[in-house]
This record gives sequence, structure tokens and C-alpha cells, in this order.
Amino acid sequence: MRGKRVLLGVTGGIAAYKAPFILRLLVQEGADVRVVMTAAATRFAAPATLEVLSRHPVYTDLFARSDEFPVLHVGLAHWADLIMVAPATANTMARFAHGLADDLLSALILSTTAPVIVAPSMEEEMLLKPQVRENGRKLLELGFGWVEPTSGELASGSSGRGRMAEPEVIVAQAAEFLAHRSRSGEVDLAHLALLVTAGPTLEDIDPVRFIGNRSTGKMGYAIATRAAQRGAQVQLVSGPTALADPVGVQVQRVRSTAQMLEAASAAFDRVDAAVLAAAVADYAVRSPATEKIKRESETLSIELVRNPDIAAILGERKGEKVLVGFAAETEPGFDRAREKLRRKKLDFIVLNNVLEEGAGFAADTNRVTLIDAGKAVESLPRMAKLAVADRLLDRVRDLCRGRGRKNQQAGPAGS
Repeated sequence: MRGKRVLLGVTGGIAAYKAPFILRLLVQEGADVRVVMTAAATRFAAPATLEVLSRHPVYTDLFARSDEFPVLHVGLAHWADLIMVAPATANTMARFAHGLADDLLSALILSTTAPVIVAPSMEEEMLLKPQVRENGRKLLELGFGWVEPTSGELASGSSGRGRMAEPEVIVAQAAEFLAHRSRSGEVDLAHLALLVTAGPTLEDIDPVRFIGNRSTGKMGYAIATRAAQRGAQVQLVSGPTALADPVGVQVQRVRSTAQMLEAASAAFDRVDAAVLAAAVADYAVRSPATEKIKRESETLSIELVRNPDIAAILGERKGEKVLVGFAAETEPGFDRAREKLRRKKLDFIVLNNVLEEGAGFAADTNRVTLIDAGKAVESLPRMAKLAVADRLLDRVRDLCRGRGRKNQQAGPAGS
């Protein structure tokens, strides 16, 4: 962020109280920050506080006079290298999505060519409304960045999804978003078609029981989310998870390994690359019962048969496509990961130990090691899964370019 001109838009949600913390982080990172507040935002955060922290006037009125910017909304729109809107209310998202421009913030959004990233904040019921989700999809299609809201205590006192991400997360993702814009202003994965698999697969024992694993799908969903935000056309094939569909991503939900193989195989011909992050069940029940098995004996034996290996099957037909696999282990596992890499004809494999602190299935962070076909090894520190996703996608992008796939844009600024 050093030397960047950042316009912070603050709208009328309770999370506006976090705006001073976001502003302070931006200033500490070396950014020059201007603040625009909606009228409703001034009910939740004091403009004077933001003026002191930014060392600039806070703008609230579309028709305010400014010696620096004769036409205020046009001047601010041209001044900014990046626009961050935090919090972004449902009303704000709707206005941006439909091109309304009757206040200062919405008018400058229509006037800018700078990248814009939004951090939504609202009650869960509102966030999940079809209208709101459609507006979110529209913003992604328009090239907006998106900081996924988290779960936690909401303004109403209830607990659920819709809480604005913490300031540190918002600033970090804004920096990543800015870094992945090309010099022409286009996102760096535009024109790249990507398949992502995520979550567990479940194999039925009877109508009420199944064999599964502890995968939550968070890593795969993070990859799909960031790929869409960076401009890729993303097909996500997901096993059963509690996660909402990522905005701007085409999602196909499946249950079993056989169903995931069918869906992934059908999508594979239409993509440039595939990232297989799903925790696929290795075995299935040979003959699932058609009725609930009763508890009648002291022991019960279930015969299992090996499931098809999705990565190996796709590896046999990948041609010039880029193929990425995952190896979730409970021990160091380098030799096993390298063997999987070779046998499945992967371009690189992502190794992680699910027993490490901050790297398990349900965590929002991960600690991984990247091993490529040339046997190069890169161990990443523990970081947010969204940040891990960006590192993986950087490699996918570079490999696709090297093979003459669809994405032939210039690299992101500074690369």
C-alpha cells in the first residue's frame, strides 16, 4: 500500500465503527487516504475522527465545494488508485450494481476507473436474500473485489453470517486485490476457465448413515472465491458443506465420489486448469443397505471397495491443461506427496499436515508446502486460506501462460 492513494468509502451500517481502525492500518502501511461517508454512515462514526486520522477533510456531500477538486466526485474518482467500501450495506451494493449515482459515493464509483473492493456487512437473513446475492454476483461481474463476511455476533445480538471481516483482513485482501490488477486495469485471470473441487465426498452405508471425513470445503471455496475475484470463469464441484455458494462462481453440488468424478470429468474439457482441493473418500460401501441397519449384533462388518481416483483419471487426459492436487497428511508426508504428484501426472501438489495448529479442515488459515513436477519445494508460512489461494492461483496463471492457454495478459503491476 505504500504510496498508494486509497479512497475509503464508509456506509451506514453498525460496522462503520471499525472504519477508524481500517484507516489507521492503511496509513501505517504508507497509503494516502481520503474518506467519503454516506449520510447514514455519519450516524455510526464521527467524521472528525476520520479527519484527524487521515489528515484530510471527510467528504459527505455531492455538491460540496472543494478548491482541490472543482467537480468533487470526478476529482476523487480520478485521484484514487483504489477504492475500498467498508462496510458495504445491502443498499450500497444494490446502488453500485444498478448504477445509481445520487450521492457522492455512488457518483464517484460510476466515475472511477480505479479498482473497487467492497466488504459487506449485514444480518444473515439479509445477506442470504436472492436479491442481495444477485447484486453481489453483478458486482463481481463488473470487476469489484469482495471481502467475504464472517460468522459471529451481529448487530441484532444474534449470531450468524454477515459480520464484516476484521480490519486486518480487509486491508490485506485489498492489497492482494490491488496487486493482482494488471497495468491495463484488468484482472489477471480474465479469460481463464478453472475447475475447482472442494469439500468431502460421502459414501452411504444405509439411508441414514455414511462414511465421510472432516473436510469443511473452506480451502476449495477460498480458491474458487479468489479465482472469480481475479476474473476467472470458475466451475466449482462441491461435496456436502455448510458453506454458501461463492459469489460469481458456477456451483454444482454432489455427494459421492462417483458423482464428483462425473461432474468434474464433464467440466474438465471446458477449462484451462483444474485445482482438485476436495477430500475425496478413498473407499465406498460395496452394497449400501436400502433400509436402516438395525442394532442387533455386537459387531458389524461393512465391505468397502476402492473409489476411482479422480486426479489420476483427469491426469491421463489433461494434455496441456494445468492440474493441481492436494495431499492432506497427518505426518510430514513429502515422499507420499511426491509419489502422488508423479503417479497422477500433476503439475504441482499442495501438501499440508491437518494436525498442525491453524492448518486443519475447519480452520480459516492453512500452512502448506508446494511441490512441483521439477521437485522444487516451497513451504509457505501459516496464512489465511484466501492468501494461500492467491499463491496457488499465481502458479496456475504462470503455468497456463507458459503453455499458451487462453490467459495471455500482462502480469500484475509490479511483477
